[in-house]
Amino acid sequence: MKRLPSVKQLQYLLALHEHQHFGRAADACYIGQSTLSAAIANLEETIDAQLLERDHKTFIFTSLGEDVVRQARYIIEQCEELADFARNQGKPMTGQFRLGCIPTIAPFVLSEVMALSRQRYPELQLLLREDTSENSLRALTEGRLDMVLLALPYETGALHTEVLAQDAFKLVLHKDWQNRGFSQDISQWPDESIFLLEREHCLTGHAVKACELEDSRKVNPFFATSLHTLTQMVNNKLGVTFMPQMAINSGLLQGTELITQAPSNNGAARDIGVAWRPTSSKSRNYRLMATLIAEVLQQKCADNTAL
Repeated sequence: MKRLPSVKQLQYLLALHEHQHFGRAADACYIGQSTLSAAIANLEETIDAQLLERDHKTFIFTSLGEDVVRQARYIIEQCEELADFARNQGKPMTGQFRLGCIPTIAPFVLSEVMALSRQRYPELQLLLREDTSENSLRALTEGRLDMVLLALPYETGALHTEVLAQDAFKLVLHKDWQNRGFSQDISQWPDESIFLLEREHCLTGHAVKACELEDSRKVNPFFATSLHTLTQMVNNKLGVTFMPQMAINSGLLQGTELITQAPSNNGAARDIGVAWRPTSSKSRNYRLMATLIAEVLQQKCADNTAL
């Protein structure tokens, strides 16, 4: 019988690729460094291929090693899904479901998603992780998440994406400024009057594109780290900003003297959607979760703000 790699060897290989260090990878696997090193060497011998280029202190993955890592991720993912399938006797929406979400969506929808999930699928353990789009999609690709809730468009590579809702942008300004012409042509606004989030937040890119903020002179050089910071800057009459409807509906502006207006581009919005791996056998679970999330988004993104 032909010798085949073991699942344990592939898990060790993935740990080494993630940590890029034998000691840290061994610690993550709760084994000794010599055990990990021997397992990788045995794996190379089994498949008759060099996965690492080594010297006495460092190593790098060969191009073939990178390819094997990608295949190993898929194999481990399938093994985990097989175990989950057997453990839960093939029933959908049981066991663990790992959902990632970006920071400009998570505070406004995840609690409702969790509550509805517990009500509708009591045998499902929903695990939530808030992170940037880049980090979340990397975790999804590497099999550490099942689905990511994010704002689109965003480069997702070979991942499957579906748009679930549109989240309109609203101009947010102090009530004393409502007659200053901010609903008119943005090119006529004062320079540095628009406050936005740090550029690491994809919300900024979506706002710039959707609201046609092409003149960078209108954007203040200060970039906030959160929507709450933006709220305080605008509430203190330092400028104006654009916020998504879901944040407004969640009460972000309560207790302030801020009002909202439709921007000059009335169609300004970001798409809210989900991403998952098309190679996974959990597509039924993904679609059920997407339907559940869409129900929450329908309420959260509704234009019913009375400010």
